[in-house]
Amino acid sequence: MDSASTFAPYDDVRIPSRALATEAVHAGRDDLARQGLHAPPIDLSTTYPSYDSRGEAARIDAFAQTGAEPDGPPVYARLGNPTVARFETALARLEGTESAVAFASGMAALSAVLLVRGSMGLRHVVAVRPLYGCSDHLLTAGLLGSEVTWTDPAGIADALRPDTGLVMVETPANPTLAEVDLRAVAHSCGSVPLLADNTFATPVLQRPAEQGARLVLHSATKYLGGHGDVMAGVVACDEEFAGRLRQVRFATGGVLHPLAGYLLLRGLSTLPVRVRAASENAAELARRLTADPRVARVHYPRIGGAMIAFEVHGDPHEVIAGVRLITPAVSLGSVDTLIQHPASISHRIVDAADRQGAGVGDRLLRLSVGLEDVEDLWADLDGALGGTATADRTEAADRRPSAV
Repeated sequence: MDSASTFAPYDDVRIPSRALATEAVHAGRDDLARQGLHAPPIDLSTTYPSYDSRGEAARIDAFAQTGAEPDGPPVYARLGNPTVARFETALARLEGTESAVAFASGMAALSAVLLVRGSMGLRHVVAVRPLYGCSDHLLTAGLLGSEVTWTDPAGIADALRPDTGLVMVETPANPTLAEVDLRAVAHSCGSVPLLADNTFATPVLQRPAEQGARLVLHSATKYLGGHGDVMAGVVACDEEFAGRLRQVRFATGGVLHPLAGYLLLRGLSTLPVRVRAASENAAELARRLTADPRVARVHYPRIGGAMIAFEVHGDPHEVIAGVRLITPAVSLGSVDTLIQHPASISHRIVDAADRQGAGVGDRLLRLSVGLEDVEDLWADLDGALGGTATADRTEAADRRPSAV
């Protein structure tokens, strides 16, 4: 997405449309200057005093009916938290939705969506593989009473049933980086809500709500936090669905800790810069891997991004064991580069035949590219792939400017 794309904030009409980079820095913080503050405060309270018990009763009744955030001062941390609310406001503005609801993890967020639809008797889900391995497992195992029909994008319309409550896609997908046409998928869904997992792309590269998705899911642990030190999930959506999600969050207790909310809000402020810089590194590494005879195939999405998947001719476990600068670990979206073998870790919980059918082969590696110098990253990959540093790589390293 172009940095000049504008946003029309829903929660304060006095704020003019602003570019993505501006919203990333200022959304959720618009009231700070009026309070004489610069950095957002962290509210760690679990409960809040009130001498108006009649008023409290009315506010709780209103929450029970609609799930709307109670007016006035907070009541109890399971209903909502001011620090977390700042992050929710900011993420909704970045995704272009009315609201957002944060949870303790991405899986807690997805679980809440399934519980909302299931409570309405709409337990059937139509989904397109691949998805994140635990999302796949949650749907396949029926742990929340859901039933799933797996299909390709072209088969979505035919897979819908009267009790279908959700269509779920992930694009670019984890871990193959396969992409789907969100606008076409949304059209196929008819009146059934489309949930798009936007974890890999982030609102920097795409905003699924603009293409017809009613629900936008993030594992906020990844790019939104961006530093590998916070676990969270969030769903950006319209206010009606957000109210139901808040009710489920209140009842099940999957709340986000305020310190995590603070770290996520801080992470959003550098999101466009981080995603674009890491994407530049990834595009260059994808180019070099594509030209490398030790690599059988490279998967890199058309919209770009900081994720690469590649298949090797040799033993992928030897590549994992051979890295020194790159960290062999699950997760993604941090400032440092991570590599993992999906068939062994992130998608191990998916049936082997289903993994293979979704393109998650045994020789596939997933690389989350960070902010290191691209020459240092390539030198590490080159060594891990079993080759020696090429003359071109050495000459390029010699041309790098010295640190000042």
